[in-house]
Amino acid sequence: MLYAFFKSLHILGLVLMAGNVTVTALWKVFADRTNKTQIMAFAQWLVTVTDFSFTLSGGFLMVVGGYGAAYVGHISVIDTPWVVLGQLMLAVAGAVWLGILVPLQIRQARLAQDFAVIGEVPAEYRQCSRTWLVWGLLSTVPLLAGLYWMVAKPMTYWLG
Repeated sequence: MLYAFFKSLHILGLVLMAGNVTVTALWKVFADRTNKTQIMAFAQWLVTVTDFSFTLSGGFLMVVGGYGAAYVGHISVIDTPWVVLGQLMLAVAGAVWLGILVPLQIRQARLAQDFAVIGEVPAEYRQCSRTWLVWGLLSTVPLLAGLYWMVAKPMTYWLG
């Protein structure tokens, strides 16, 4: 029963994180395409709010749930290939988020505060948005790969 609880936390964390990064990218792109500075600025603010609410809490639940399930289920986090690869993929996605996406979001938020008032979107904001979108989509790939390994556990069959 405790294993199911931790596994559920782990899955909930993935749903929160992967769902947020996917949906946020979609509505931010649509908001930016309106060229309405107040809508764009509000959307940029929401990116920050949802990222720290859902992505961060989702990551926390993934880690607590995953390690809790591994501990209770007697699954080695260093000797089980699909667990190791899952951890690696989360680390890659986290590094992209912390190293690239968060600084871009902070820069965009500052620019958005200014252009919401003056009414003109600078080229720097547009460039940051494109870069953010590309890296955001790229950071989703390791999350999906980790999801695949968590569900399919392919190395289990290959390695015995």
